[in-house]
Amino acid sequence: MAATNSSPSLDILVRGPEGFSLWNGPPFSNGQPSIKVETVACSNAKYSDDGSRLMVTKSGSTVSIYDCGTTKEIRSFEVPNILAAALSPRGTYLQTFQKASTPQEKNVVLWSIETGDPVYQQFQKNMTKTTWPSIRFCSDESVACRMATNEIQFFNGGDFSKGITNRLRVPGVAAVELSKEPGSHVAVYVPESKGVPASVQIYSCAKDSQSQPLARRSFFRCSSVQLSWNRGSTGLLILVQSDVDKTNQSYYGESKLNYLTTDGSHEGLVPLRKEGPVHDVQWSCTGSEFAVVYGVMPAKATVFDKKCNPLLELGEGPYNTIRWNPKGRFLCLAGFGNLPGHMAFWDYTEKKQLANTKAEWSVTSEWSPDGRYFMTATTAPRLQIDNGIKIFLYNGSLYFEKMFEKLYQAEWKPVSPDMFGDIAELVKSVDSLKVIETKPQGKDSKSTQASTKTTSSNPPAQKAAGAYRPPHAKQAALAQAELFGESQAEGLSKNALRNKKEK
Repeated sequence: MAATNSSPSLDILVRGPEGFSLWNGPPFSNGQPSIKVETVACSNAKYSDDGSRLMVTKSGSTVSIYDCGTTKEIRSFEVPNILAAALSPRGTYLQTFQKASTPQEKNVVLWSIETGDPVYQQFQKNMTKTTWPSIRFCSDESVACRMATNEIQFFNGGDFSKGITNRLRVPGVAAVELSKEPGSHVAVYVPESKGVPASVQIYSCAKDSQSQPLARRSFFRCSSVQLSWNRGSTGLLILVQSDVDKTNQSYYGESKLNYLTTDGSHEGLVPLRKEGPVHDVQWSCTGSEFAVVYGVMPAKATVFDKKCNPLLELGEGPYNTIRWNPKGRFLCLAGFGNLPGHMAFWDYTEKKQLANTKAEWSVTSEWSPDGRYFMTATTAPRLQIDNGIKIFLYNGSLYFEKMFEKLYQAEWKPVSPDMFGDIAELVKSVDSLKVIETKPQGKDSKSTQASTKTTSSNPPAQKAAGAYRPPHAKQAALAQAELFGESQAEGLSKNALRNKKEK
């Protein structure tokens, strides 16, 4: 237990209409969290990937940077007409995007947080999900790159005064993803054009090895891609999505999961055993396995190794979300958004399911950095009612619950999982914690022994009331419309039933 006692504390950032505050994370004394930082007025808050810095947008033009060790403000930037801001992984740089008045104005600025001075500036016409942040970093910030017209530009992440160190020419490039740990490779997406299929290519970031791609995958019927590198930078998952499903099985297009390796040992589709969309995919912390939720409802979930061989079947159910804990031992399989909120907790090491439970209306969900707790949150503007936070233990027991009139954000402060003790020791320290007993939890706990098929009998009732949207509508808007639609339908049916009984 010595390792556990020396582990860092868990912090939770909570943001509402008045601003953000910091809580001391679990385990809670007397069952309630204590306040670490009182409410600070802001419109946005975001941690750096390593949790060392916190970026807070306080007004239309002020961005403040906090040191997470001291919880003190260390720098404030005045950026007129700011539209977006982002921190580098280690909190060394702040990147801002401003509304440009002229094409000559360099509206993307990279600031040194230590000095407060700009270290790099450029012009960017507009900002989209695929083009922001403009400058991408690997986890240790040693390598940085940006996408320009028909080329990728590379920088020395520790010294931007050297300017562009090398260029990689890729005609038609529309999206890039730099590998994180280590920053040794870059994935490049080129859309379909004039009969030439779309493609994703992997290049080495080393200047002398950039002439030819190390791996390549081409595909037709591709509207967009999601690129996901593993830890170790040896494998790349490519979720290909199209707006139109040629098989007419879905209004909302089709999706395929592809897999590429940097050594060229695998280039092709992941062998999924059920037809239908890919709902979610996530690498484990080791980078050796990935889990996929896929197929028409009830969806199927499978864990694969890095050679695409199935390792563990997680069954079927009303699921669209997979969350692998940072220690790699536990998995949470869940159905959020327009699904009723069922959750299945798995012990991957023991290859067994621990519990079934439920967290209705959840918008966000994530494991704590030490891998012991799982937090779900119902937040605005996605949902305007029933906002709140739930924290579950690794075994699915509800440990803490708090409701809010309005909640915009709830997230763990990032901490390296390596700073915490062995997961077996951490789990022992959790077993003695007091959990909240509620009637819904009691019902679900009884269903732990039930088969996954019993759980999956719920989805058909959830399909009925969703409002129709055209195929190209955004997924978030669809989920929200269906969510509210189902809620209203349930309310009407209860009233109708009550009136019938009175008559």
